[in-house]
Amino acid sequence: MQRSADALTRLALSHDASRFLEIPREVIIASNTADIRQLFAEATHHRRHLTLRGGGTSLSGQSISDDMLVDVRRRFRDIEVLDDGARVRVGAGASVAQVNARLRRYGRRIGPDPASAQTATVGGVVATNATGKLCGIADDVFHTVDSMVVVLPSGRVVDTADPDADITLTWEEPTLAGGLAILRRRLRDDAKSLSEVSRLWGMRNAMGYHLRALTDFSRPSDILRQLMVGSEGTLGFVAEVTLHTVPLLPHKRVDLAIFSSIEEAVETASELVEHGFEVLELFDVDALRVVQDVPNAHPALAGRELNGEAALLIELHAPTEDELADRGALAQPYLDALPEVHRIDTSPKAPLWRLHHGIYTEMSKSRPRGTSILMEDFSVPREKIVDTIHQLDNLFDRFQYGRSAITGHLTDCTLHFMLTENFEDEASLRRFRRFVQAFVRLILSQGGVLKAQHGTGRVMAPFLERQVGIELYDVMREIKHLLDPAGILSPGVMFNDNPNAHVTHLKLMPTVEEPVDKCVECGLCENVCPSTELTLSPRNRIVLRRELAVRKDDEQLLDAVFENYQYAAVDTCSTAGMCELACPLGIDTGELVRQQRAAVATDREQRVWDRAARNWGTFTRIGSGAMTAAQHLKPLARFVTKLGRNRLGGDQVWGYSDDMPRGSGLRRRPARERAAKRPVAAYFPGCTQTLLASRGEGVFAAFNELSTRAGVPVTLLNASKLCCGIPWKMRGLSDGYATMSAQVSDTLPRDTLVVTDSSACAVGLSQMIDGWDDGGPETIDVVRFAAEQLLPELTITAKLGSLLLYPTCSTSHLQDTTALHAIASAIAEEVVVPDSWVCCGAFGDTGLLHPELPQAATRMAVDEIAERRFDGYTSTSRTCEVAMSKVTEEPFVHILESLARATR
Repeated sequence: MQRSADALTRLALSHDASRFLEIPREVIIASNTADIRQLFAEATHHRRHLTLRGGGTSLSGQSISDDMLVDVRRRFRDIEVLDDGARVRVGAGASVAQVNARLRRYGRRIGPDPASAQTATVGGVVATNATGKLCGIADDVFHTVDSMVVVLPSGRVVDTADPDADITLTWEEPTLAGGLAILRRRLRDDAKSLSEVSRLWGMRNAMGYHLRALTDFSRPSDILRQLMVGSEGTLGFVAEVTLHTVPLLPHKRVDLAIFSSIEEAVETASELVEHGFEVLELFDVDALRVVQDVPNAHPALAGRELNGEAALLIELHAPTEDELADRGALAQPYLDALPEVHRIDTSPKAPLWRLHHGIYTEMSKSRPRGTSILMEDFSVPREKIVDTIHQLDNLFDRFQYGRSAITGHLTDCTLHFMLTENFEDEASLRRFRRFVQAFVRLILSQGGVLKAQHGTGRVMAPFLERQVGIELYDVMREIKHLLDPAGILSPGVMFNDNPNAHVTHLKLMPTVEEPVDKCVECGLCENVCPSTELTLSPRNRIVLRRELAVRKDDEQLLDAVFENYQYAAVDTCSTAGMCELACPLGIDTGELVRQQRAAVATDREQRVWDRAARNWGTFTRIGSGAMTAAQHLKPLARFVTKLGRNRLGGDQVWGYSDDMPRGSGLRRRPARERAAKRPVAAYFPGCTQTLLASRGEGVFAAFNELSTRAGVPVTLLNASKLCCGIPWKMRGLSDGYATMSAQVSDTLPRDTLVVTDSSACAVGLSQMIDGWDDGGPETIDVVRFAAEQLLPELTITAKLGSLLLYPTCSTSHLQDTTALHAIASAIAEEVVVPDSWVCCGAFGDTGLLHPELPQAATRMAVDEIAERRFDGYTSTSRTCEVAMSKVTEEPFVHILESLARATR
């Protein structure tokens, strides 16, 4: 267990994806159930309270605390597939995406599919009974849970799969077991209560505890298991859960149907829902107006004058292309009967794919600076949908919330709306408070549910009694008292006596820097960031910038934060930009960090690195010699490196260990200044080929061999003094970067394709060329060039049995994953990418400066790789190969080296 009360950590973890803010007294990382039991006992004894935090993707404020904030995401990550994929046992800290990655090979997935699957933990999904676009009521956690391991506030650990679980509860927790039995009889003996439970949970309902746990189950362990689903962390800790899985249907057909009115769209959806369409997603006219602003909007919507239209996104899913074609043929008559239907491209690059998130993204991008974007969800009976939408539109007009898009999942009558608000303005806050009261009256008058998917939380806790009535509310409070009599867990989340709790403790959105101002703090960046496990995530970095801006006059706090700020927030950011790929708004937090590095760079640093840029060939040869010498003088190398890091800082001098590679001494220029005849491309070898020798022949020699064998002429550029610019750009050293950029510009041919031998260098070179006024040549990574130009001309003579492939973050940026897999599949019978793959954090020389970063980032992947032996281990960037070789103790080489061996 790790405990921290330092100001930086407390501020960084004070925000989740909701509009609420509380600063914890301390942040605790729990490692096992013993830690949780200890914390529960401590909170009870000292009358403290705690909140269990998973992915922090909650929109309703369930994962913040003003006391003990307990992180249960970094541990509790075990995943065990059972019954050939029919069930899966999962730790609370594993993300939905990680679980589904493990299940994919079995053709299965878990039922819930929240939009935040990349970051949302299974523990959080259980706690909120989260669903998603594809997850109907029958596939939610409440209906697919098999068993769970629960830590009760009393400290009792209950495994509901244990045959003796009921005996344990009856004898060792008699008050709890007896109390649940009494509450069960209380509900089942009251016809009115029984009917209301059936009505409320016949819809998607995330308000309060799921009372069907009492009406539909009788054994104490079963009731406990079902009550934990949707309990929002207020009843205990679900350490582990076993879920029944559902079939994975990866093939999709998507159609966009446009209607003249909302009435026509909803009526059509009511008819189509009976024909088995997996998704019937509604978009009102304001949502369509937002879609028109999405880049590359569909021609059917772009420029169209809208006057009350609505649309349905209609999806069919199937396990194979043939079955999808069969289903499409059966569905076609129903689609042909609609007034206007357009087939939608479902490729990842398609502009209208995942349309709902496109609306959220566009509204987030266009919101005024300093405002928050709010997404609320609710359910109403099908026959009330149209009237509810019209009345909700009237509320938007009445309270002057323009362009508040309404969307909905009409397979189960769940609706969403989005609006923006400025909580720093008192008049706006009063307006929002009145709007919420009017919204609550509207939904309850329609017989609806105030929260369908995102949980009760602080957003709707003040209205829970109005939602369920006095009797059911009293039953829920009794449940809370039975399980958590001291009230240590998440006070204010499910029950809140403050009628204005939904507008209390709101976080402000001060204007800081552009990347910060755009962020909505959804947290989708966290699981892809290599530093999340070590120091901070991209969201944490942005939260700190906001909190420091708000508290700029608190000098004592600022001093406390800045004790650790440089290392945690700046030095350990790899600037690889994986956060940009995961972020709905495309925010590159690495750019924010580069700006901060530039702001603190001294004139001396600028001069030294500018001089290095002017003499890069000499610099790399000296560096290579030093790396080789270190292999022969290891004790001296360790001493000198330690001294240099202490004197100059850990962000200037590489860390040294005995397993570091030697220098290669490679001179990156042709032996003769002669170009190939009619070259297909010009080869720009990266400087890491000089600094860091490969465990094999090296990609420089492998590429030359492959090009010659394939008969593809390639010119070798004189790159001995050149670099892609990453060392300067990642440090924010603009002078040296400009110098190197000018040198590269003078050397690169403008009329020839340029190929470089590191995916990271390919990204850096492309970004450098984008900054030239006169443009530059097309540049690609050697992986794509090899897949497209060399592989078809080569004969595989020595195929590997198995190959462990570890793609780089740069491969993702370049969208070269398909090419990489084409080569890997050609040279190996079995290609394995770890299910728990993440960016290794070695971008540029970050992994050499901070070797602790790759070690922390790849912890789960390393455990997975160690489960078996492979015939080969490959990646696509030399620094990543060095980092992965170090953390796995396996010989990683560039994939072209493996291709060269396989074609000899």
